[in-house]
Amino acid sequence: MQSQTHAQNNEAWSARLELNFDAHAGRSVLAARRHSGPLRVQRPFYPEGERVCHVYLLHPPGGVVGGDELMIDVVVAAGASALLTTPAAGKFYRSHGAVARQAQTLRVEQGATLEWLPQESILFDGAHAELSTRVELAEGAGFIGWEILVLGRPGAGERFEHGALRQRVELWQKGKPLYLERARYEQGAAVLTVPWGLAGYAVSGSLLCVCNGVELLEQLREAVVPAAGLFSATQLDDVLLCRYLGEHADEARQCFETAWQVLRPALLQRPACAPRIWAT
Repeated sequence: MQSQTHAQNNEAWSARLELNFDAHAGRSVLAARRHSGPLRVQRPFYPEGERVCHVYLLHPPGGVVGGDELMIDVVVAAGASALLTTPAAGKFYRSHGAVARQAQTLRVEQGATLEWLPQESILFDGAHAELSTRVELAEGAGFIGWEILVLGRPGAGERFEHGALRQRVELWQKGKPLYLERARYEQGAAVLTVPWGLAGYAVSGSLLCVCNGVELLEQLREAVVPAAGLFSATQLDDVLLCRYLGEHADEARQCFETAWQVLRPALLQRPACAPRIWAT
């Protein structure tokens, strides 16, 4: 009800969340949190012991309207390990022209690890949005992250026929770019339908990690076999990139969760331990 009222009244909200993780005697802790506006976190969870701190990011309104700005800054200090996810999909509602913005900056220091595993972002038909993620890694930092995008609401028969999205993803290490991607999706644009773009699919996703020379492509390609959509795995120097295209957000999540189960033991030296919220 709160999100519906927010959308109907078109009240723009600005929200910011800053999280700092640190390591103390082998325990990763949420050492500092600061917020303004409707962004929160639940208490930290430790389903796999004290080494990894699991945190759920909350946006109580449940949806984003034109003019809203959500800013997330995360720092994982040397030796700490954090896993961040969300309890539900993010929703970007129809706008009459005002742009909704969501930006996250994720910094991982030497010897630290961060897993960025949010649920999907859904852009309703007519939404205008800008989404950006910048990951900054120190030498020896570990990172696995994914983002899933749904254009329209395919389950309800709604396609993304109006509106616009600009998306930016950047992965840096020691001040040097490892991976930079820019995407722009607008009503009627060729990229929505052509084979080199989204090929008419409503759901797309990318998973990124730093593999540091570990060869995992064949394992991933054997392990991840979607029933309906398309999945690929590619290695670009030290960056391993997985892609999904299809019509089902739940299939995209399942593909990436399966890939994560392969990547986590190999790259972060710990078995996969799914956040409890994924089972609800």
